[in-house]
Amino acid sequence: MRDVSHRQPQHFSESAILINVSQGLPNPKRKTMPTETPDGYPITELVRAIDARLHGPVELRITGVNNLEQAGPGDLALLASHRLMDQALHSRASAFIVPEYFPDLNGAQLVSAYPQFDFVRLINQFFTKTPAPTGIAENVVKGSNVSLGGDVSIGPFVTIGSHTTLGHRVTLYPGVFLGEGVTIGDDSVLHPNVSIQEGCRIGARVIIHAGAVIGSDGFGYVQHEGRHHKIPQRGIVVIEDDVEIGANVTIDRATHGATHVRQGTKIDNLVQIAHNVTVGEHGIIVAQVGIAGSTTIGKGVMIGGQAGLIDHLTIGDQAMIAAGAGIEKDVEPGARMSGRPAMQSTAFFRSHILVQQLPELKKQISNLEKRLAAIEGKPPQTRKTKKST
Repeated sequence: MRDVSHRQPQHFSESAILINVSQGLPNPKRKTMPTETPDGYPITELVRAIDARLHGPVELRITGVNNLEQAGPGDLALLASHRLMDQALHSRASAFIVPEYFPDLNGAQLVSAYPQFDFVRLINQFFTKTPAPTGIAENVVKGSNVSLGGDVSIGPFVTIGSHTTLGHRVTLYPGVFLGEGVTIGDDSVLHPNVSIQEGCRIGARVIIHAGAVIGSDGFGYVQHEGRHHKIPQRGIVVIEDDVEIGANVTIDRATHGATHVRQGTKIDNLVQIAHNVTVGEHGIIVAQVGIAGSTTIGKGVMIGGQAGLIDHLTIGDQAMIAAGAGIEKDVEPGARMSGRPAMQSTAFFRSHILVQQLPELKKQISNLEKRLAAIEGKPPQTRKTKKST
């Protein structure tokens, strides 16, 4: 690889980029709203942005967003349902985004048909101020035939392998490693110490959080004469557009072909996806899930935390797998699975109720045995319990 430390940065030096990341200085590329002032935004501007209906004073200004418990004067908070009304009545927020008008609620109300979604929209449009680094740091290491799109941002100690392509407005935070032949799509963000191994392809608007490893070798061995021999892992990983990958996620490259995470899927921290797995569009995978090799997951599947899936399974579209479930066989589309080993959630909950009733059922059986013994004129049997040592 060729050291390009002599290259002049586009906007600022290595030391400046470190300050910008750690201290949160204003992002030179951020376009602020024209009406932004130290006193916040007019509430009428927020109302227009989400096409909401306002109940309350039009002169109110909103300076921030927070949850119901921690909100203070000037804050906008989300009240998504009646269940949170008690918290809302004790909240110090100046305004609330709500699904309907609540006459007992103090404060301005922005009535929205989709309050949670519109709350996110307002945060993204008005209140997201985390700056991204800009320019190219001085000590980036770059191979040959690297293609950089326009307005890319590359932090200190980033390594970019030969024949790698970065799209427009890609951001690489300090310590990112890109192997040879990697492709990163437009507007993607790779946080500190992300590793993308050789040949892997990352789509547009992908977010990969700190410490994730994409494209390490799959766990494949063949046993011969009592020894394990490594199977070469010659495939790649393909991450499609609009995927988000949490911190310290590991996604293994395929033995042949590709391990595939399809468009719009969101993956929480500490998830392991093995070689040749396919994850369908717009899925949710919560923390500490393990998915073994060659399993295919359909569209819109939701997998709860710490669930485990064995290899070569097919999980149907829109299935839901509860936290901690152990999946050992194929799952039908739309199924709800719980338990270890997993079963249909309705059956699992019925069996769980029975388990809770076992002590009482044991007493009832013991009483019935005594009554039966008395009727038959037999002495009641006493069960011997094994003494612990």
